[in-house]
Amino acid sequence: MPLLETITCPADVKRLPSDQLQPLADEVRRRLIEVVSHTGGHIGAGLGVVELTVALCHCFDSPRDKIVWDVGHQGYPWKILTGRNERFPTLRQRGGLSGFLRRSESEHDQFGAGHAGTGLSAAFGIAAARDLKGERYKVVAVVGDGALTCGLPYEAMNNAGHSGRDIIMVLNDNGMSIAPNVGAINKYLGSIIASPITVRLRERMKVMIEKASHVVGGQRLVDFAKTMEESIKNFWSPGMLFEELGFRYFGPIDGHNIAQLLQTFQIVKTLRGPRVVHVITEKGRGFPLPEPDLEKYHARAPYDPVTGKLKPPSPGGGAPQWTKVFGEAITQLAAEYPSLVAITAAMPSGTGTNVFQKKWPERFFDVGIAEAHATTFAAGLATQGIRPVVAIYSTFLQRAYDSIIHDVAIQQLPVIFCLDRAGMVGEDGQTHMGLYDIAYLLPVPHLTVTAPKDGAELIGLLRCALDHTAGPFSLRYPRDKAPGEAPPAAEVAPIPYGTWEVLRKGKDCALLAVGVMCRPALEAAQTLAADGLDVTVVNCRFLKPIDREILDALAHEHKLLVTVEDGVVVNGFGASIAALVQTTAVDVRVVPLGVPDRTYEHAPRAEQLDAVGLTGHGIAARVRALAAEESLTPS
Repeated sequence: MPLLETITCPADVKRLPSDQLQPLADEVRRRLIEVVSHTGGHIGAGLGVVELTVALCHCFDSPRDKIVWDVGHQGYPWKILTGRNERFPTLRQRGGLSGFLRRSESEHDQFGAGHAGTGLSAAFGIAAARDLKGERYKVVAVVGDGALTCGLPYEAMNNAGHSGRDIIMVLNDNGMSIAPNVGAINKYLGSIIASPITVRLRERMKVMIEKASHVVGGQRLVDFAKTMEESIKNFWSPGMLFEELGFRYFGPIDGHNIAQLLQTFQIVKTLRGPRVVHVITEKGRGFPLPEPDLEKYHARAPYDPVTGKLKPPSPGGGAPQWTKVFGEAITQLAAEYPSLVAITAAMPSGTGTNVFQKKWPERFFDVGIAEAHATTFAAGLATQGIRPVVAIYSTFLQRAYDSIIHDVAIQQLPVIFCLDRAGMVGEDGQTHMGLYDIAYLLPVPHLTVTAPKDGAELIGLLRCALDHTAGPFSLRYPRDKAPGEAPPAAEVAPIPYGTWEVLRKGKDCALLAVGVMCRPALEAAQTLAADGLDVTVVNCRFLKPIDREILDALAHEHKLLVTVEDGVVVNGFGASIAALVQTTAVDVRVVPLGVPDRTYEHAPRAEQLDAVGLTGHGIAARVRALAAEESLTPS
C-alpha cells in the first residue's frame, strides 16, 4: 500500500493531488478489511465513510480545524489517516487502540464517545469556546443518520441553528444505525431526491429576489420577496427541515464521489453560520459479506478477509450466549402471555429481540436510538395492561434514568427492563461498560432488581417479572456465555419473589454472590476448603428486595460476610448490605467485593474480571486475607 505508507497525519493527505485521493481511499478500505478480520470490531460504518474521511483530511486542517465524529463507529478510517495506521492491528486489543475515538489517544480526536447523538452538541460547544476566545478555525461534526433517531441532535440543532455561529454538520446518511433506521426522520431523508437541480433552482431564485428588492426598493416588496423566498424554499428545498432549524442545507452529495465531496467542502468552507452537508454513503461498502444481512456489516467478530465468513469459534465453546437465551425465552413466553411485547432501541440483534421480531412482528417495537423514549413509551403501554419487556444494554439505559424514575417507578408501572452487557463488557471498553446499573437502579423506588446465575434462572426470573404487577422489574446479565444449556421456557417455574438460594452451606464465612458471580464464588469456596475454611455461598438473585430471612440467618451464623458483584463497589449491592447489617448485627463485618472506582480499558472480559479479582482465584485470595484479619479458625 504505497500511498498509505506515506500518510502520517491529515497534512500528508492534504498534500496529495486530487487524482491520488481515490487510490488512497481504496488502500484505506483494504487496510480496514484486513486488520478487522483479525481484531473484530465495528467495521460497517467505517467502510462507508472512507472517501468522506479522505475528503475531510484534504479540505480541512486537523487538528487546527476541529473534526468531531459522532459515536466513533465511523472513526476507523480517521485513525488510519491520523498517525495510527502502524498501530491499527492493536485495535480493541489489551494495551492497543480503542475501538472508539479518544482524546487521550490523538490530538486529532476532538471528542470521545461511544453513545450516539453527542457529536453536534460537543461540536457546538467547541465552536462557542472558539468564539469566546476570539480564535478562528472550522468546526465540523460528522453525524450518522442513525443518531437522528435520538433527541440530543435536535436539541443541538435547535440551539445552534439560530446562533449564527460558524459550524458545519456533515450528515452521513446510510439508512442504518445498527439495524435499519426506523421512524419519520428515516422516511424524510429517504424522500430527498439526489439531484442538484432543485438546490440550484432554489439558489438562483433567491439571488433573483434579492436583486429585485434592491433595484425596486420598498418595504412591501422586500416583505413579499422574503415570503416568496420561503415559499420557493419550502416547495423546492429537499433540506427544508434543516433550513427551518437554521442550518443552510447542501446536498444530497454522493459520499463515495471524492471530486464532488471536495467541491462541496471547498464551497461550504467559505461560508459562515450553521450549515449541513448531506452525504449519502453505503454502510459496509467493499466488505465481502456472503449473506445479504445489513446488520452484519455493523460489527463483526474475526472473519476471513476474502470471503467475509466468520472464523470458527475457539475450542471449548458450546454454551449459548446470554443474549440468545434471553431472546428465545421471551419469544417462547410470548405464546403464554398475549399481552407481552418487546421493545428495543435500535438493537434487535444485539439484544436478541430479533428472534422475537420474526415470531411476533406485530408485538415488536424498535424505537431507534431513543432509550428515554423507549422507557416512557413502555410506561404508556403498561398503563393499558400491556406487559412491555424493554431490552437495552446496561450502558445505554443510563440515558433513560429520568424516565425510569419519573415515568415508570413513581407510577409503579410493571415495565420489565432486561439489561444486556451488564458488568465488564470486554473489547468495547470504557464507554460501553455495564458497571453502574446496580448502583443506579437500587435507589429507584418500587423497582425490583435481579440478576440470574444461569439461563434457567433467567427464564424463572422473567416468569416472576411477568407475574409481578406492583412495579417495574429489572434483570441484568453479561456479554458472555450463559452457564450450561437453558431448558425450554415451558419447563421453568417462576422464581419465588424476593428469595435467595443457598448453594453451599459452611460455618466460617459467607459469600453473597450476585448473578454470574455465583460460579466464581463456588470455585473460591472449593479452593478455600482445601485451606480448611468452610464457606457458605448464597445466590443473591434478588438485589432488591433482599431475602431478609436468609440474610438474618447468615448474620447470626457468621462473623464475616463477603459480597461479590460485577459492578462498581461504590453504592453497589455490597454497600447496601453493609448498611443494613450495621443496623441489625453490629458485630458482623461485611466486606463488599466488586469493581473498584475507576475506568477500565478494553480487553477480553475474562482478563478484565481477573484484573479486579472477580475470579475464583481472586475471591479466594481476598477471603483468605480477610479470614486471617478476623482470626477465623480453619475447620
